[in-house]
Amino acid sequence: MIKIKNKISIERMQKAGQLLSQILQETKDLIVPGIDTLQIDNFIEKRMLSLGLKPECKGYAGYKYATCISLNDVIVHGVPSDKVILKSGDFVKIDVVGSYKNYCADMARYFFVESVRDEVKKIALVAQTALDCAIEYAVVGNHLSDISACIQSIVEQAGFGVVRDFAGHGIGKSMHEQPDIPNFGVKGQGPILQEGMTLAIEPMITQGDYAVKIMKDGWTAKTLDGGLSAHVEDTILITNNGPQIFTR
Repeated sequence: MIKIKNKISIERMQKAGQLLSQILQETKDLIVPGIDTLQIDNFIEKRMLSLGLKPECKGYAGYKYATCISLNDVIVHGVPSDKVILKSGDFVKIDVVGSYKNYCADMARYFFVESVRDEVKKIALVAQTALDCAIEYAVVGNHLSDISACIQSIVEQAGFGVVRDFAGHGIGKSMHEQPDIPNFGVKGQGPILQEGMTLAIEPMITQGDYAVKIMKDGWTAKTLDGGLSAHVEDTILITNNGPQIFTR
């Protein structure tokens, strides 16, 4: 069942989203050659705690960190480490969930380490375009699959692959609620979107084949063929006046 949020839930999720967005904006200054991803994670966690956010990823299924930080061919769930050191040209994706007074927001942003190749810029732009399109379809009366179909259409028309192994999701008091939101599908299927639904929409796309391999740590998901991957995410509210984005 898809939960409809009340006013208090919405206000708390909106606050969580605003604070997360602020923190990732601050994080931009850290994305430089020589810093390791554990340092970035530590910074984000400290800022979350100082602003009254609980890092929901930490402790989830035994995960030890506040964020997932994924580089280059890592699609999602990259584990922060002092051994993963940023270098010029890297494509960095940071995914974080924070709760404010027990209500969650979830977001992912990408960053470039100094100058990057044109192919990095292209896949990043397509992922962002797909997310923006998907949010436009997140309106009362549309089907859930309209969001999915929009993402798939934009991504595949640009020559990229759509990851099948992971999906967006509902969000609220729990970081993962119903429904699942695949990044591929046919329009006109699934639940009808209603006012008060809150969704985390997150295109995950690949430069080549969409096949995934999970590394020995049990978390890190990479492209099987070693190609680049991009990931962006926002938490949104369905309203009668159009989608409201909590994480921008």
